[in-house]
Amino acid sequence: MRYAFLVETYATERVKVVSVWSEFQDADLPVRPRDADPRGRSVHEQMVHQCVSEDLWFRNMLGIDVNAPPLPKQEVRLEFMKRYAEDSGKRLAALQEKDETWWEANVKFFEVQRPRTWVMTRRIAHTSHHRGQLMAMLRMLGRDVHSNYGPTADTGGLMQDHAPTIYAYPNLDALFAGENAGGGKAALPGANGVVTERPD
Repeated sequence: MRYAFLVETYATERVKVVSVWSEFQDADLPVRPRDADPRGRSVHEQMVHQCVSEDLWFRNMLGIDVNAPPLPKQEVRLEFMKRYAEDSGKRLAALQEKDETWWEANVKFFEVQRPRTWVMTRRIAHTSHHRGQLMAMLRMLGRDVHSNYGPTADTGGLMQDHAPTIYAYPNLDALFAGENAGGGKAALPGANGVVTERPD
């Protein structure tokens, strides 16, 4: 299918969301980028936004309804992770059944009409944008950052220096098993060597 790459991308993006959320602690949820400045969402608000906005986009623009509340009953880190993983898994299953005609059809995107391929591309970019904000928050909080696309400072530095890619967990099943047991992420070597293209 011509648009299988969009389905495959969504499949990995949903795992990346849950993986980043797993790097936080419950005590981090009220933290904002700048204290007392409501313009920057707290970690909690970012999780709420991801769950609510993705539910709205899929239902109202893509026509996929998972028939579940977008938010967990208890708004704590692990429950957000479970809720999002379950709902996004159902969305993934629905996407895997769609044919090219469905993907190419125009749908309402706010005030304009766009093909579903376009809407899905924007959805993936939207999710990546907010995940990046949370990864910056992890740095501000002094938390470890495992790989999300490739090497990080905590996995050993830059790609061009052959730093490894180290995911916190190999898949969602391992992630939930580890997090339910109090944590079992892959060990990180830490920042060894140059971690920026413009070192001092």
